[in-house]
Amino acid sequence: MRSRGLKIRLLSVAIAAGVAIAATLFLLEYLDYRKSSDVLVRQGERSLLNAEAQRLDLLASDMAAAGAQALETALLDHDQRTLEKIVTSLLNNPYSISARVVAPDGSVIYETIRQDQWTQHITDQDKRTIRRGLGGVESLGTLEIIVGRPGLADTALALKSQLERVQQRDFERRIWIVAGVGVLITGLLTLVAWMLAQRLERPIVELIRSAERIGEGDYTRPHKVTSNDEIAELEMALDRMRQNLRQTTITKNYLTIVLNSMNDAVLVTSPDGMVRKINDAAVRLFGYNEEEIAGQPFINLIAENERDNFSLEAAGVETRETVIATHSGQTIPVSLSGAPIAGDDPQFQGTIFVVRNITDRKRAERRIRYLARYDALTKVPNRMQFQHMLQQAIARARRNDRGIVLLYLDMDRFKEINDTFGHAAGDRTLEVLSERLIRILPREAVVGRLAGDEFGLFIEGFADTEDERTQAANLARMVLAEVCKAYYVDQQEVFLTASVGIAFCPKDAENVIDLIRNADAAMYHSKQNGGNSFAFYSPDMNAAAVERLMLKSKLRRALERDELIMVYQPKVDLRDGRIIGAEALLRWRLPGHGDIPPSQFIPLAEETNLILGIGEWVLNRVCADYHRWQDKIKNPGRVSINLSLKQLRQASFITRCKSVFRRHEVSPTCFELEITETTLMVDPKRTIKLLDELYAMGLHLSIDDFGTGYSSLSALQQFPIGTLKIDQSFVRDAAINSDDATIVRTIIDMGKALEVDVVAEGIETEEQFNFLRNRGCHYGQGRLFGDAMTSDEFLSLVLTQESGRTKVSELFAS
Repeated sequence: MRSRGLKIRLLSVAIAAGVAIAATLFLLEYLDYRKSSDVLVRQGERSLLNAEAQRLDLLASDMAAAGAQALETALLDHDQRTLEKIVTSLLNNPYSISARVVAPDGSVIYETIRQDQWTQHITDQDKRTIRRGLGGVESLGTLEIIVGRPGLADTALALKSQLERVQQRDFERRIWIVAGVGVLITGLLTLVAWMLAQRLERPIVELIRSAERIGEGDYTRPHKVTSNDEIAELEMALDRMRQNLRQTTITKNYLTIVLNSMNDAVLVTSPDGMVRKINDAAVRLFGYNEEEIAGQPFINLIAENERDNFSLEAAGVETRETVIATHSGQTIPVSLSGAPIAGDDPQFQGTIFVVRNITDRKRAERRIRYLARYDALTKVPNRMQFQHMLQQAIARARRNDRGIVLLYLDMDRFKEINDTFGHAAGDRTLEVLSERLIRILPREAVVGRLAGDEFGLFIEGFADTEDERTQAANLARMVLAEVCKAYYVDQQEVFLTASVGIAFCPKDAENVIDLIRNADAAMYHSKQNGGNSFAFYSPDMNAAAVERLMLKSKLRRALERDELIMVYQPKVDLRDGRIIGAEALLRWRLPGHGDIPPSQFIPLAEETNLILGIGEWVLNRVCADYHRWQDKIKNPGRVSINLSLKQLRQASFITRCKSVFRRHEVSPTCFELEITETTLMVDPKRTIKLLDELYAMGLHLSIDDFGTGYSSLSALQQFPIGTLKIDQSFVRDAAINSDDATIVRTIIDMGKALEVDVVAEGIETEEQFNFLRNRGCHYGQGRLFGDAMTSDEFLSLVLTQESGRTKVSELFAS
């Protein structure tokens, strides 16, 4: 606990105070010792020297007094010998150093000096000199005696040392006393500090625990007041704060529960991109726990090959797709959404990221992309993919000055297999045929399924020489020989033949459409000659092209001659059978030819830019019909209108649409524009802007023939699309073909996930209807619910629905 730090600090202060007191006492005692020791030693030495000096003075005085009378007599008698004898006798005393008699005039009458060794080393301080006058009033001279004590200096030094030892022993004794007193004082202070810390610890510990609980967002447990001093006021203030926070703040636990309840991974980062917090879903997704990932740069979670193109600033304000790297090294595709966290306090600023695992979606995209490009039955490229690969091959051949041979193969009387043995047997036959073709053809050959029983194959690298026809003929013969081998259908041996048309690039055509068209014309020529043969393309086979040219010129006058008509295909709610609208379909009623379907003349209109005028005519006619319907019925339903790429590219398209709606006094919300995936993906940025404007007008937007294009789900999410239409090529065999069923089911599930309506077109049988209804498809259209009809017929059908049961609703009676 952090309160231990307070206890340690109090004990440290107490110990430091005790040590300081003890050190102070020691210092004072030491200073006293130094001072008193010096004084005592000096006094002892001085006392010793003074005592010795007095004794020596007394001794010298006695010696002078004892010899003075005899010396005076010798001086008076001028007895030099007696004088010398008396002076010499004075040295008999062991303390005498020298003696002499000095005349009144200062001259030395006689002097004797002791020659012992100790006299040579004695200091002046150890000597004492006594002078005594001789002769009384009549001075005869002066007796000078110098005495000293041998070893006095040593004795003084020994005394000094002894005194110092005595003082040191006394100092040591007092130091032990000081140490004991210091220990005692330190112990008492430590005890007081310990008791004070114990008294403060409990309320502080409780305060810390309560503060930590509040910091973690737990406001439910009240704080117990454990003190009765100033800390009690702090405790009560903390509890009041807890109560206020409980009443006004969402607890952190609640927020944590909310975040951890989310299925998507959530990461909160600081402004510099460091991860602060993650939820449980992020732990499961990345494989790191919160302690391992907290404080790490968010960019480190992105897969290395994605980091160069990843911008943390851009990711913080938009939704994007990227790839992450988990703790185990696995890479996972994710959808990343970021949003900045607004706040004045820098500690709350940063970015919150929501990371969603889109592995299943990517897998579905790949599956749909594969199924959209490859034939689900034969596993070879479908028509669209085959044309795409052929276009690439033509470009390569043009660069390398090489040629391409294209074979267009169609089975002869293949319908008999389906009619006799069923569609399953026919499908199996086509599978065997594709397997045979792939096995016998060179590796560089490309095989594709162009239609039901029609296949195309091409080989690039043919030299533009005279024997190219021979090489192509040999290839065709090999293909026909393989086709003619027996097929086993329901344990029966069946033999089939095929017709093959051959065209060369660039000899017969320089583009994909013309090359396939010419090979197709050659194939029909071969079929018209009885089948089981091949034919090379020649210009005279292309009568269809001439007819197409004629149609193109007649189409220019179709609007002027009022040859275009509108029909309406009812759209039905598959849940209850209610007619909810229709799709507006254009027909060309050419005198002498009958009705020409859009698949023939719409491409011509696209090529000649007539589509712009036709599109405006269609919009005006549909709005006029709708206005007329509204005079009879309040809500005729929503009408779908097909929109071409060239119409969408018109700069004034949106203005024209608004003008038409205003002129006919109809609301844009009553209409839906159908756009193909190819149209959407030509220029996505511009298309998004245009579609947003159309959507803002109230128009509904739909993707037509969904599943046959190349768009990705992530791209489609950017468009304001409200409806997906499943192409009839998938619906046709959905009830009997598992691959088509998978595509349809995937598109339906995708529509539900994207929260858009799903419409299936081309429903012709009850089996198809039941399959789609059981899979939860929202709406459908097709011949099962009625053929395309005129404006008056559709109005009559809707009015009939208002009044009672209709033929369509009978399908839903059970």
